[in-house]
Amino acid sequence: MTQHLNTVITGTGSFVPTRVIRNADFTKQVFFEKDHSLVDSPGEEVARKFRDITGIYERRWADDDTNNSDMAAIAAKKAIESANIDPETIDQIIVAHNFGNVKPDSIQTDILPSLASRVKNALRIKNPACIPYDIIFGCPGWIQGMIQAHSFIQSGMAKRCLVIGSETLSRVVDKYDRDIMIFSDGAGAVIVEGIAEEEKRGLLSFSFASHTDEEVGYLYFGKSNSPDHDPNVGYMKMLGRKIYEYSLTQVPLAMKLALDRSGIPIEQLKKIVIHQANEKMDEAIVQRFFRQYHIKINTEEMMPMSIRTLGNSSVATVPTLYDMILKGEIENHQIDSGDVIMFASVGAGMNINAFVYRQ
Repeated sequence: MTQHLNTVITGTGSFVPTRVIRNADFTKQVFFEKDHSLVDSPGEEVARKFRDITGIYERRWADDDTNNSDMAAIAAKKAIESANIDPETIDQIIVAHNFGNVKPDSIQTDILPSLASRVKNALRIKNPACIPYDIIFGCPGWIQGMIQAHSFIQSGMAKRCLVIGSETLSRVVDKYDRDIMIFSDGAGAVIVEGIAEEEKRGLLSFSFASHTDEEVGYLYFGKSNSPDHDPNVGYMKMLGRKIYEYSLTQVPLAMKLALDRSGIPIEQLKKIVIHQANEKMDEAIVQRFFRQYHIKINTEEMMPMSIRTLGNSSVATVPTLYDMILKGEIENHQIDSGDVIMFASVGAGMNINAFVYRQ
């Protein structure tokens, strides 16, 4: 029988902060527009409109004494335990993030040493052949890390990788900007291994794309919306409408390319684990994806969501959601052996990626 070298996820783990920030917690906050004009709508109305647009009711923020690398290490330990492996046998530690470690109220990023190196240290891995490095690729960073791990495994340069997505977006957002309500913190991790098997499974195919003309500025670091704030201090900013329009146009194309490359009929696709950016945007992306195959679907059945209670934790959203599904923590959704799943994301760059996976 023909042997396939499969790239298989053998363990998962995540860290969801216990600090809950509800929409009601922002009703007394003063917000400004980007032109520094005051948002004079009542706080309750601002929170309600935000919920209607994004689907977010609450989010999780890390405690002040928890660093981004701490969350990454906790998720990694859970994934290692889930896979039941010796950490010393890990060939690569790939950590996707965007801002490194950020101390509360400092806004200064710290990536010296890299977060992956800090995770290796936290795991007490002594093996010098275990190579830790970071990926900065916007919200699609974890998926890009998976594609990179797959490439190393298929080339024979690695047998076992730890791929992590971790971020503390709550520490780089402007408290005077309503977009602060979108973003959250968290970490998700997986162990990925190359396994020789007769049946083809694991990561089957992938696609990615990047648009960096005017799109490069859709997510950026900019000054506070407050007219009285220090202009030399930057915060994460975005052009929400531009991102929405871009995502609806481009993400379904990348998803279709990944599925077509797999050779698997659309009818066999069981779940889509998509970046938790905006509930309505994600629903529209998935509907447009299926529309390319002239199929209408129930997005609630196809697309598990965590954004309502966890918000948008960037690179952590996809691996965290996947871990939660496997552990039965997402109501009405499960993934069984043999199921075909698509993972997809979009974010700063602008970058897009997707991969098809058989459980």
